[in-house]
Amino acid sequence: MLKRVVVTGLGVVTSLGCEVSEFWDSICAAKSGVSKIRRFDCSNFKVQFGGEVQNFELTEHMDLLEKDVRRLDRFVQFAMAAAQKAITDSGIDFASGDPYLHGVLVGSGIGGLNEIEQQHSILFDRGPTRVSPLMIPKLMVNAASGNISVRWKLKGPNSAVATACASATNAIGDAYRLIQHGQAKVMVTGGSEAAVTPMGLSGFARMQALSTRNDAPEAASRPFDVDRDGFVMAEGAGICVLEEYEHARSRGANIVAEVLGYGMSADGSHMTAPDPEGRGAARAMQGALNDAEISADSISYVNAHGTSTPLGDKAETMAIKSVYGNHSRTMPVSSTKSQLGHLLGASGGVEFVISSLAIRDQIAPPTINLDHPDEACDLDYVPNEARRMQIDRVMTNSFGFGGHNACLILGKV
Repeated sequence: MLKRVVVTGLGVVTSLGCEVSEFWDSICAAKSGVSKIRRFDCSNFKVQFGGEVQNFELTEHMDLLEKDVRRLDRFVQFAMAAAQKAITDSGIDFASGDPYLHGVLVGSGIGGLNEIEQQHSILFDRGPTRVSPLMIPKLMVNAASGNISVRWKLKGPNSAVATACASATNAIGDAYRLIQHGQAKVMVTGGSEAAVTPMGLSGFARMQALSTRNDAPEAASRPFDVDRDGFVMAEGAGICVLEEYEHARSRGANIVAEVLGYGMSADGSHMTAPDPEGRGAARAMQGALNDAEISADSISYVNAHGTSTPLGDKAETMAIKSVYGNHSRTMPVSSTKSQLGHLLGASGGVEFVISSLAIRDQIAPPTINLDHPDEACDLDYVPNEARRMQIDRVMTNSFGFGGHNACLILGKV
């Protein structure tokens, strides 16, 4: 028999705060975390803003020496801080259980881009003998999972996922499966990304994927709005603790929500553009519903992928309509990327945290900057203000370059 899987700990690092309470208050207050980039000079860049995590120091979030921090790329630092918060929130004592049943699964779309850029400069400015011997273990995508495993001595399943912007959702879904099938009791899982760098920003800008609203950064991410002109790059991490239900109950854990279903698919049509009719996305959504063995009309709210791109928002709207039918006309759907920007491989982790909190507090977060809805995007997107409502079940969507589609369903316990 498959095991039940619940959420017992949440942690975030975002442009709207690094404490879950502060972060959630800002989400519910419809605040924006998008601003001018400060970490590097981008005055000659086409795009000069993003959802940047400002004034972040890992030593302020966990007990580490500065020399140890220097061994970690920024995306790993984000993951470590968010993991520390999620583990503390869960109240779990890893020392008291079987370490081979405690695992880690953290996704990232790009990994250590900061380290790649720094060492590339050193290579060409100072020569190959000056490249850091720490370069490889700092930049590899599995560095987040590996370092979390080492820090907390978690010896169970340990993996990493790189499926572009679906990475964190795939990671959480895969962790859910491991617990369901009895291969782990506890999984630390989610996603982390730190691609707001000169190369990252210029690369996405050259693809013409980004909004260019340099004069109004906070209004740049506007999912489902007729004036949307691309997504806003962001960085951070969203990590949760998933736990087998009876294990959580036996230790008196505070259960935030239950993971009910997981679906995934591929568009199989283009490396960067979504299927124009959202058929792959719809397949993943229906797969999650089938896995949960529930009907579409039992979903209270959908946390959309909603990146603020002309093609993506329309395709997702079509997918939701095809799966939910008449229920889509009254079901609230919102995109919190309107507030945070797009955290790429970490987005699904942060949105999983948001979805869990939506169930806990019975609040659907808003889609801000939705001033002039696109006629092709005609659902209830919870415009500009959070909404108190009954929320029993939430679907959260993530879709990535390469045609990756991943969906999770959470429910009240």
